[in-house]
Amino acid sequence: MRVTKSQVLWVLMVFSGLHVFAQTGNFRTRNTSGQQSGITTDAQGRPIRRNTGNDSLKTRNSLADSITIFYRYYDSTRPRTIDSSINDFYTRFPLPYRYHSLGNYGTAAQSLVFEPFMKAGFDAGFHAYDIYRFTPENTRLYQTTRPYTELAYLLGSKAEQLINFLHTQNKKDNFNFSIEYRFSNGPGALKNQNASHNNFRFTTNYRSLNRKYGVNLIYYSNKAASSENGGLQDVKLLDSLRLNDPFELETRLGRPGVARRNPFNTTVTTGNTYKETTVLLRQYYDFGKKDSIITDSTAYKIFYPRFRLEHTLRFTASSYQFSDQIADSLRYLQYFNRTIPDSGFVAYWDRWTDITNQFSVLTFPDKNNQSQFIKAGIALQNLSGKFDSTFKKNHYNIYALGEYRNRTRNQVWDIEARGELYLNGLNAGDYEAFVSMKRLLGKKAGYLNIGFQNVNRSPSYIFNPLSRFPIDNRANFNKENSIRLFASYENPRNGWMISGSYYAMSNYMYFDSFFHAKQEATLFNVVHIRAEKKFRLSRYWNWYTEVDVQQTTGQPPVNLPLLLTRNRIAFEGNFFTNLFLSTGLELRYHTAYKADAYSPFLGRYFYQNTQTIRNRPDINLFLHFRIKSFKGFVRVENLNSLNTSKGFEFSKPNFVSGLYPNTTLWTRVGIWWNFVN
Repeated sequence: MRVTKSQVLWVLMVFSGLHVFAQTGNFRTRNTSGQQSGITTDAQGRPIRRNTGNDSLKTRNSLADSITIFYRYYDSTRPRTIDSSINDFYTRFPLPYRYHSLGNYGTAAQSLVFEPFMKAGFDAGFHAYDIYRFTPENTRLYQTTRPYTELAYLLGSKAEQLINFLHTQNKKDNFNFSIEYRFSNGPGALKNQNASHNNFRFTTNYRSLNRKYGVNLIYYSNKAASSENGGLQDVKLLDSLRLNDPFELETRLGRPGVARRNPFNTTVTTGNTYKETTVLLRQYYDFGKKDSIITDSTAYKIFYPRFRLEHTLRFTASSYQFSDQIADSLRYLQYFNRTIPDSGFVAYWDRWTDITNQFSVLTFPDKNNQSQFIKAGIALQNLSGKFDSTFKKNHYNIYALGEYRNRTRNQVWDIEARGELYLNGLNAGDYEAFVSMKRLLGKKAGYLNIGFQNVNRSPSYIFNPLSRFPIDNRANFNKENSIRLFASYENPRNGWMISGSYYAMSNYMYFDSFFHAKQEATLFNVVHIRAEKKFRLSRYWNWYTEVDVQQTTGQPPVNLPLLLTRNRIAFEGNFFTNLFLSTGLELRYHTAYKADAYSPFLGRYFYQNTQTIRNRPDINLFLHFRIKSFKGFVRVENLNSLNTSKGFEFSKPNFVSGLYPNTTLWTRVGIWWNFVN
């Protein structure tokens, strides 16, 4: 990731300014005599008494050797704790098991479960690498009593690498900052398949001494650089490899002939490069009620927010580019039916700048519950698009928003209702409505959650004639409308969960070839049911099963596997005091289906109805362990690629799409290590 001097200087200036600002006070209120009190706050922001230890015989502070740390996601009030479990590798691996890529980590990814894009308003239309991105929704805002650092390093076959760094600390009780960086590089098993991602995030969380003013700052940048090979020229040659290495096969894009696999190469000669930089600043001022707590002869001041003024500023600069510096006109015509310039250089490029100002007011009906509030606001969004290097176009949006949340103090109800309506501008008429209600039925009975979501959205801007990406049939497409009904029942005591979603889709946008877009005007439905269960087989043996069943009605342009399941049989337990172990066998399987093909020029999977993918179950062996703060993961994956017709040779890969084989035998070794300073 290339970071300019001005970006580094800007971050340091913001951090330095907030650091100085934070020196003026902390979360502790002051008593009537002006001395610091023994009042702090709990995870909900409510005041609690601090153990000051004023007795003549003071006890040792337990925080000297331990840490109290929790976090909440941006735009959430629910406190969460750090996950130290080791039984599921995918809680730490960015690509979930329900996703598949083009055969190499970091390449364009798609979910095997139906997950339509349901977001109103402006969208540039590029989502091939969303699963690898840092976003506001997955940003954590921490509070910690001690500086906390986490280091992670994963090494896979073919020099695949994943590096992750996290550091967070409180300079004062009322000021926290965190820095997070993630780098991944995968040269791939095929030619022209290297993929590299750089993600950086910086956050601060400050609240004034009198607890009336607060500010959250989030800065993050994402860069995805992925070479595109267009798939193999002839997949049948996989059965006649001389060295059992698919790297020797020719691909449809990229440099033909001899190529080298370089684990340090992050340059994209033929492929996609997506960049995004975002600054998100939210500040608020509270009006409320002052109160005090009397303990012995001391009075402690408390503040209860009842009314809040809030301003959110979001600045995003993004660019999306496909380029082929060594384009072969004959192969473009043969494999993609596309005529390109004689210069042998192909490039498509869109850039966007998005500045959004949102002004809101909030009320808190219950002074003792900050998780219950009513919010209303209005926002102005200014958009500036630049296409190639010459043409520019400006747009704007004005939208209203409202929200109600109530997570009751007794933890019985958790209600969320929100909506957005675009009043004027580029996306006028777009809207989103969401309602979710969760109820605790009892400690033994578990939780029931039901909800509804409806989104009416304009087609993404990539379908606009101004976009430089090659879509042959741009037209005045209608707004997409999506309805989702969902429900889930969870019983943590017995270790199981079942959920279901019902989708009703109209004016559904999709592609049916490399450069051709379509819209399905006929309403169609998708039903998705999911179940999870942990079976305790014996004292140390556990069986974890996850099952997804999905079905469409009619003949929609959507192909999905009827069944997707993952099963883990693990030997688990706590041994030798500090050793936590989870080792066993993992299987993932989906039924045969007509998997989507892929357009490297648009970064889009597209609908096809001619070729069916029938794969063996994916079989992985794993050894996960934790010793105090050290976590280790050793995995041998894709044992299913064993080809018995050639002896003991792993040369029979599964396919993720018709032209893209998955990797064969693959090993991964990773460590996750956290430190308390």
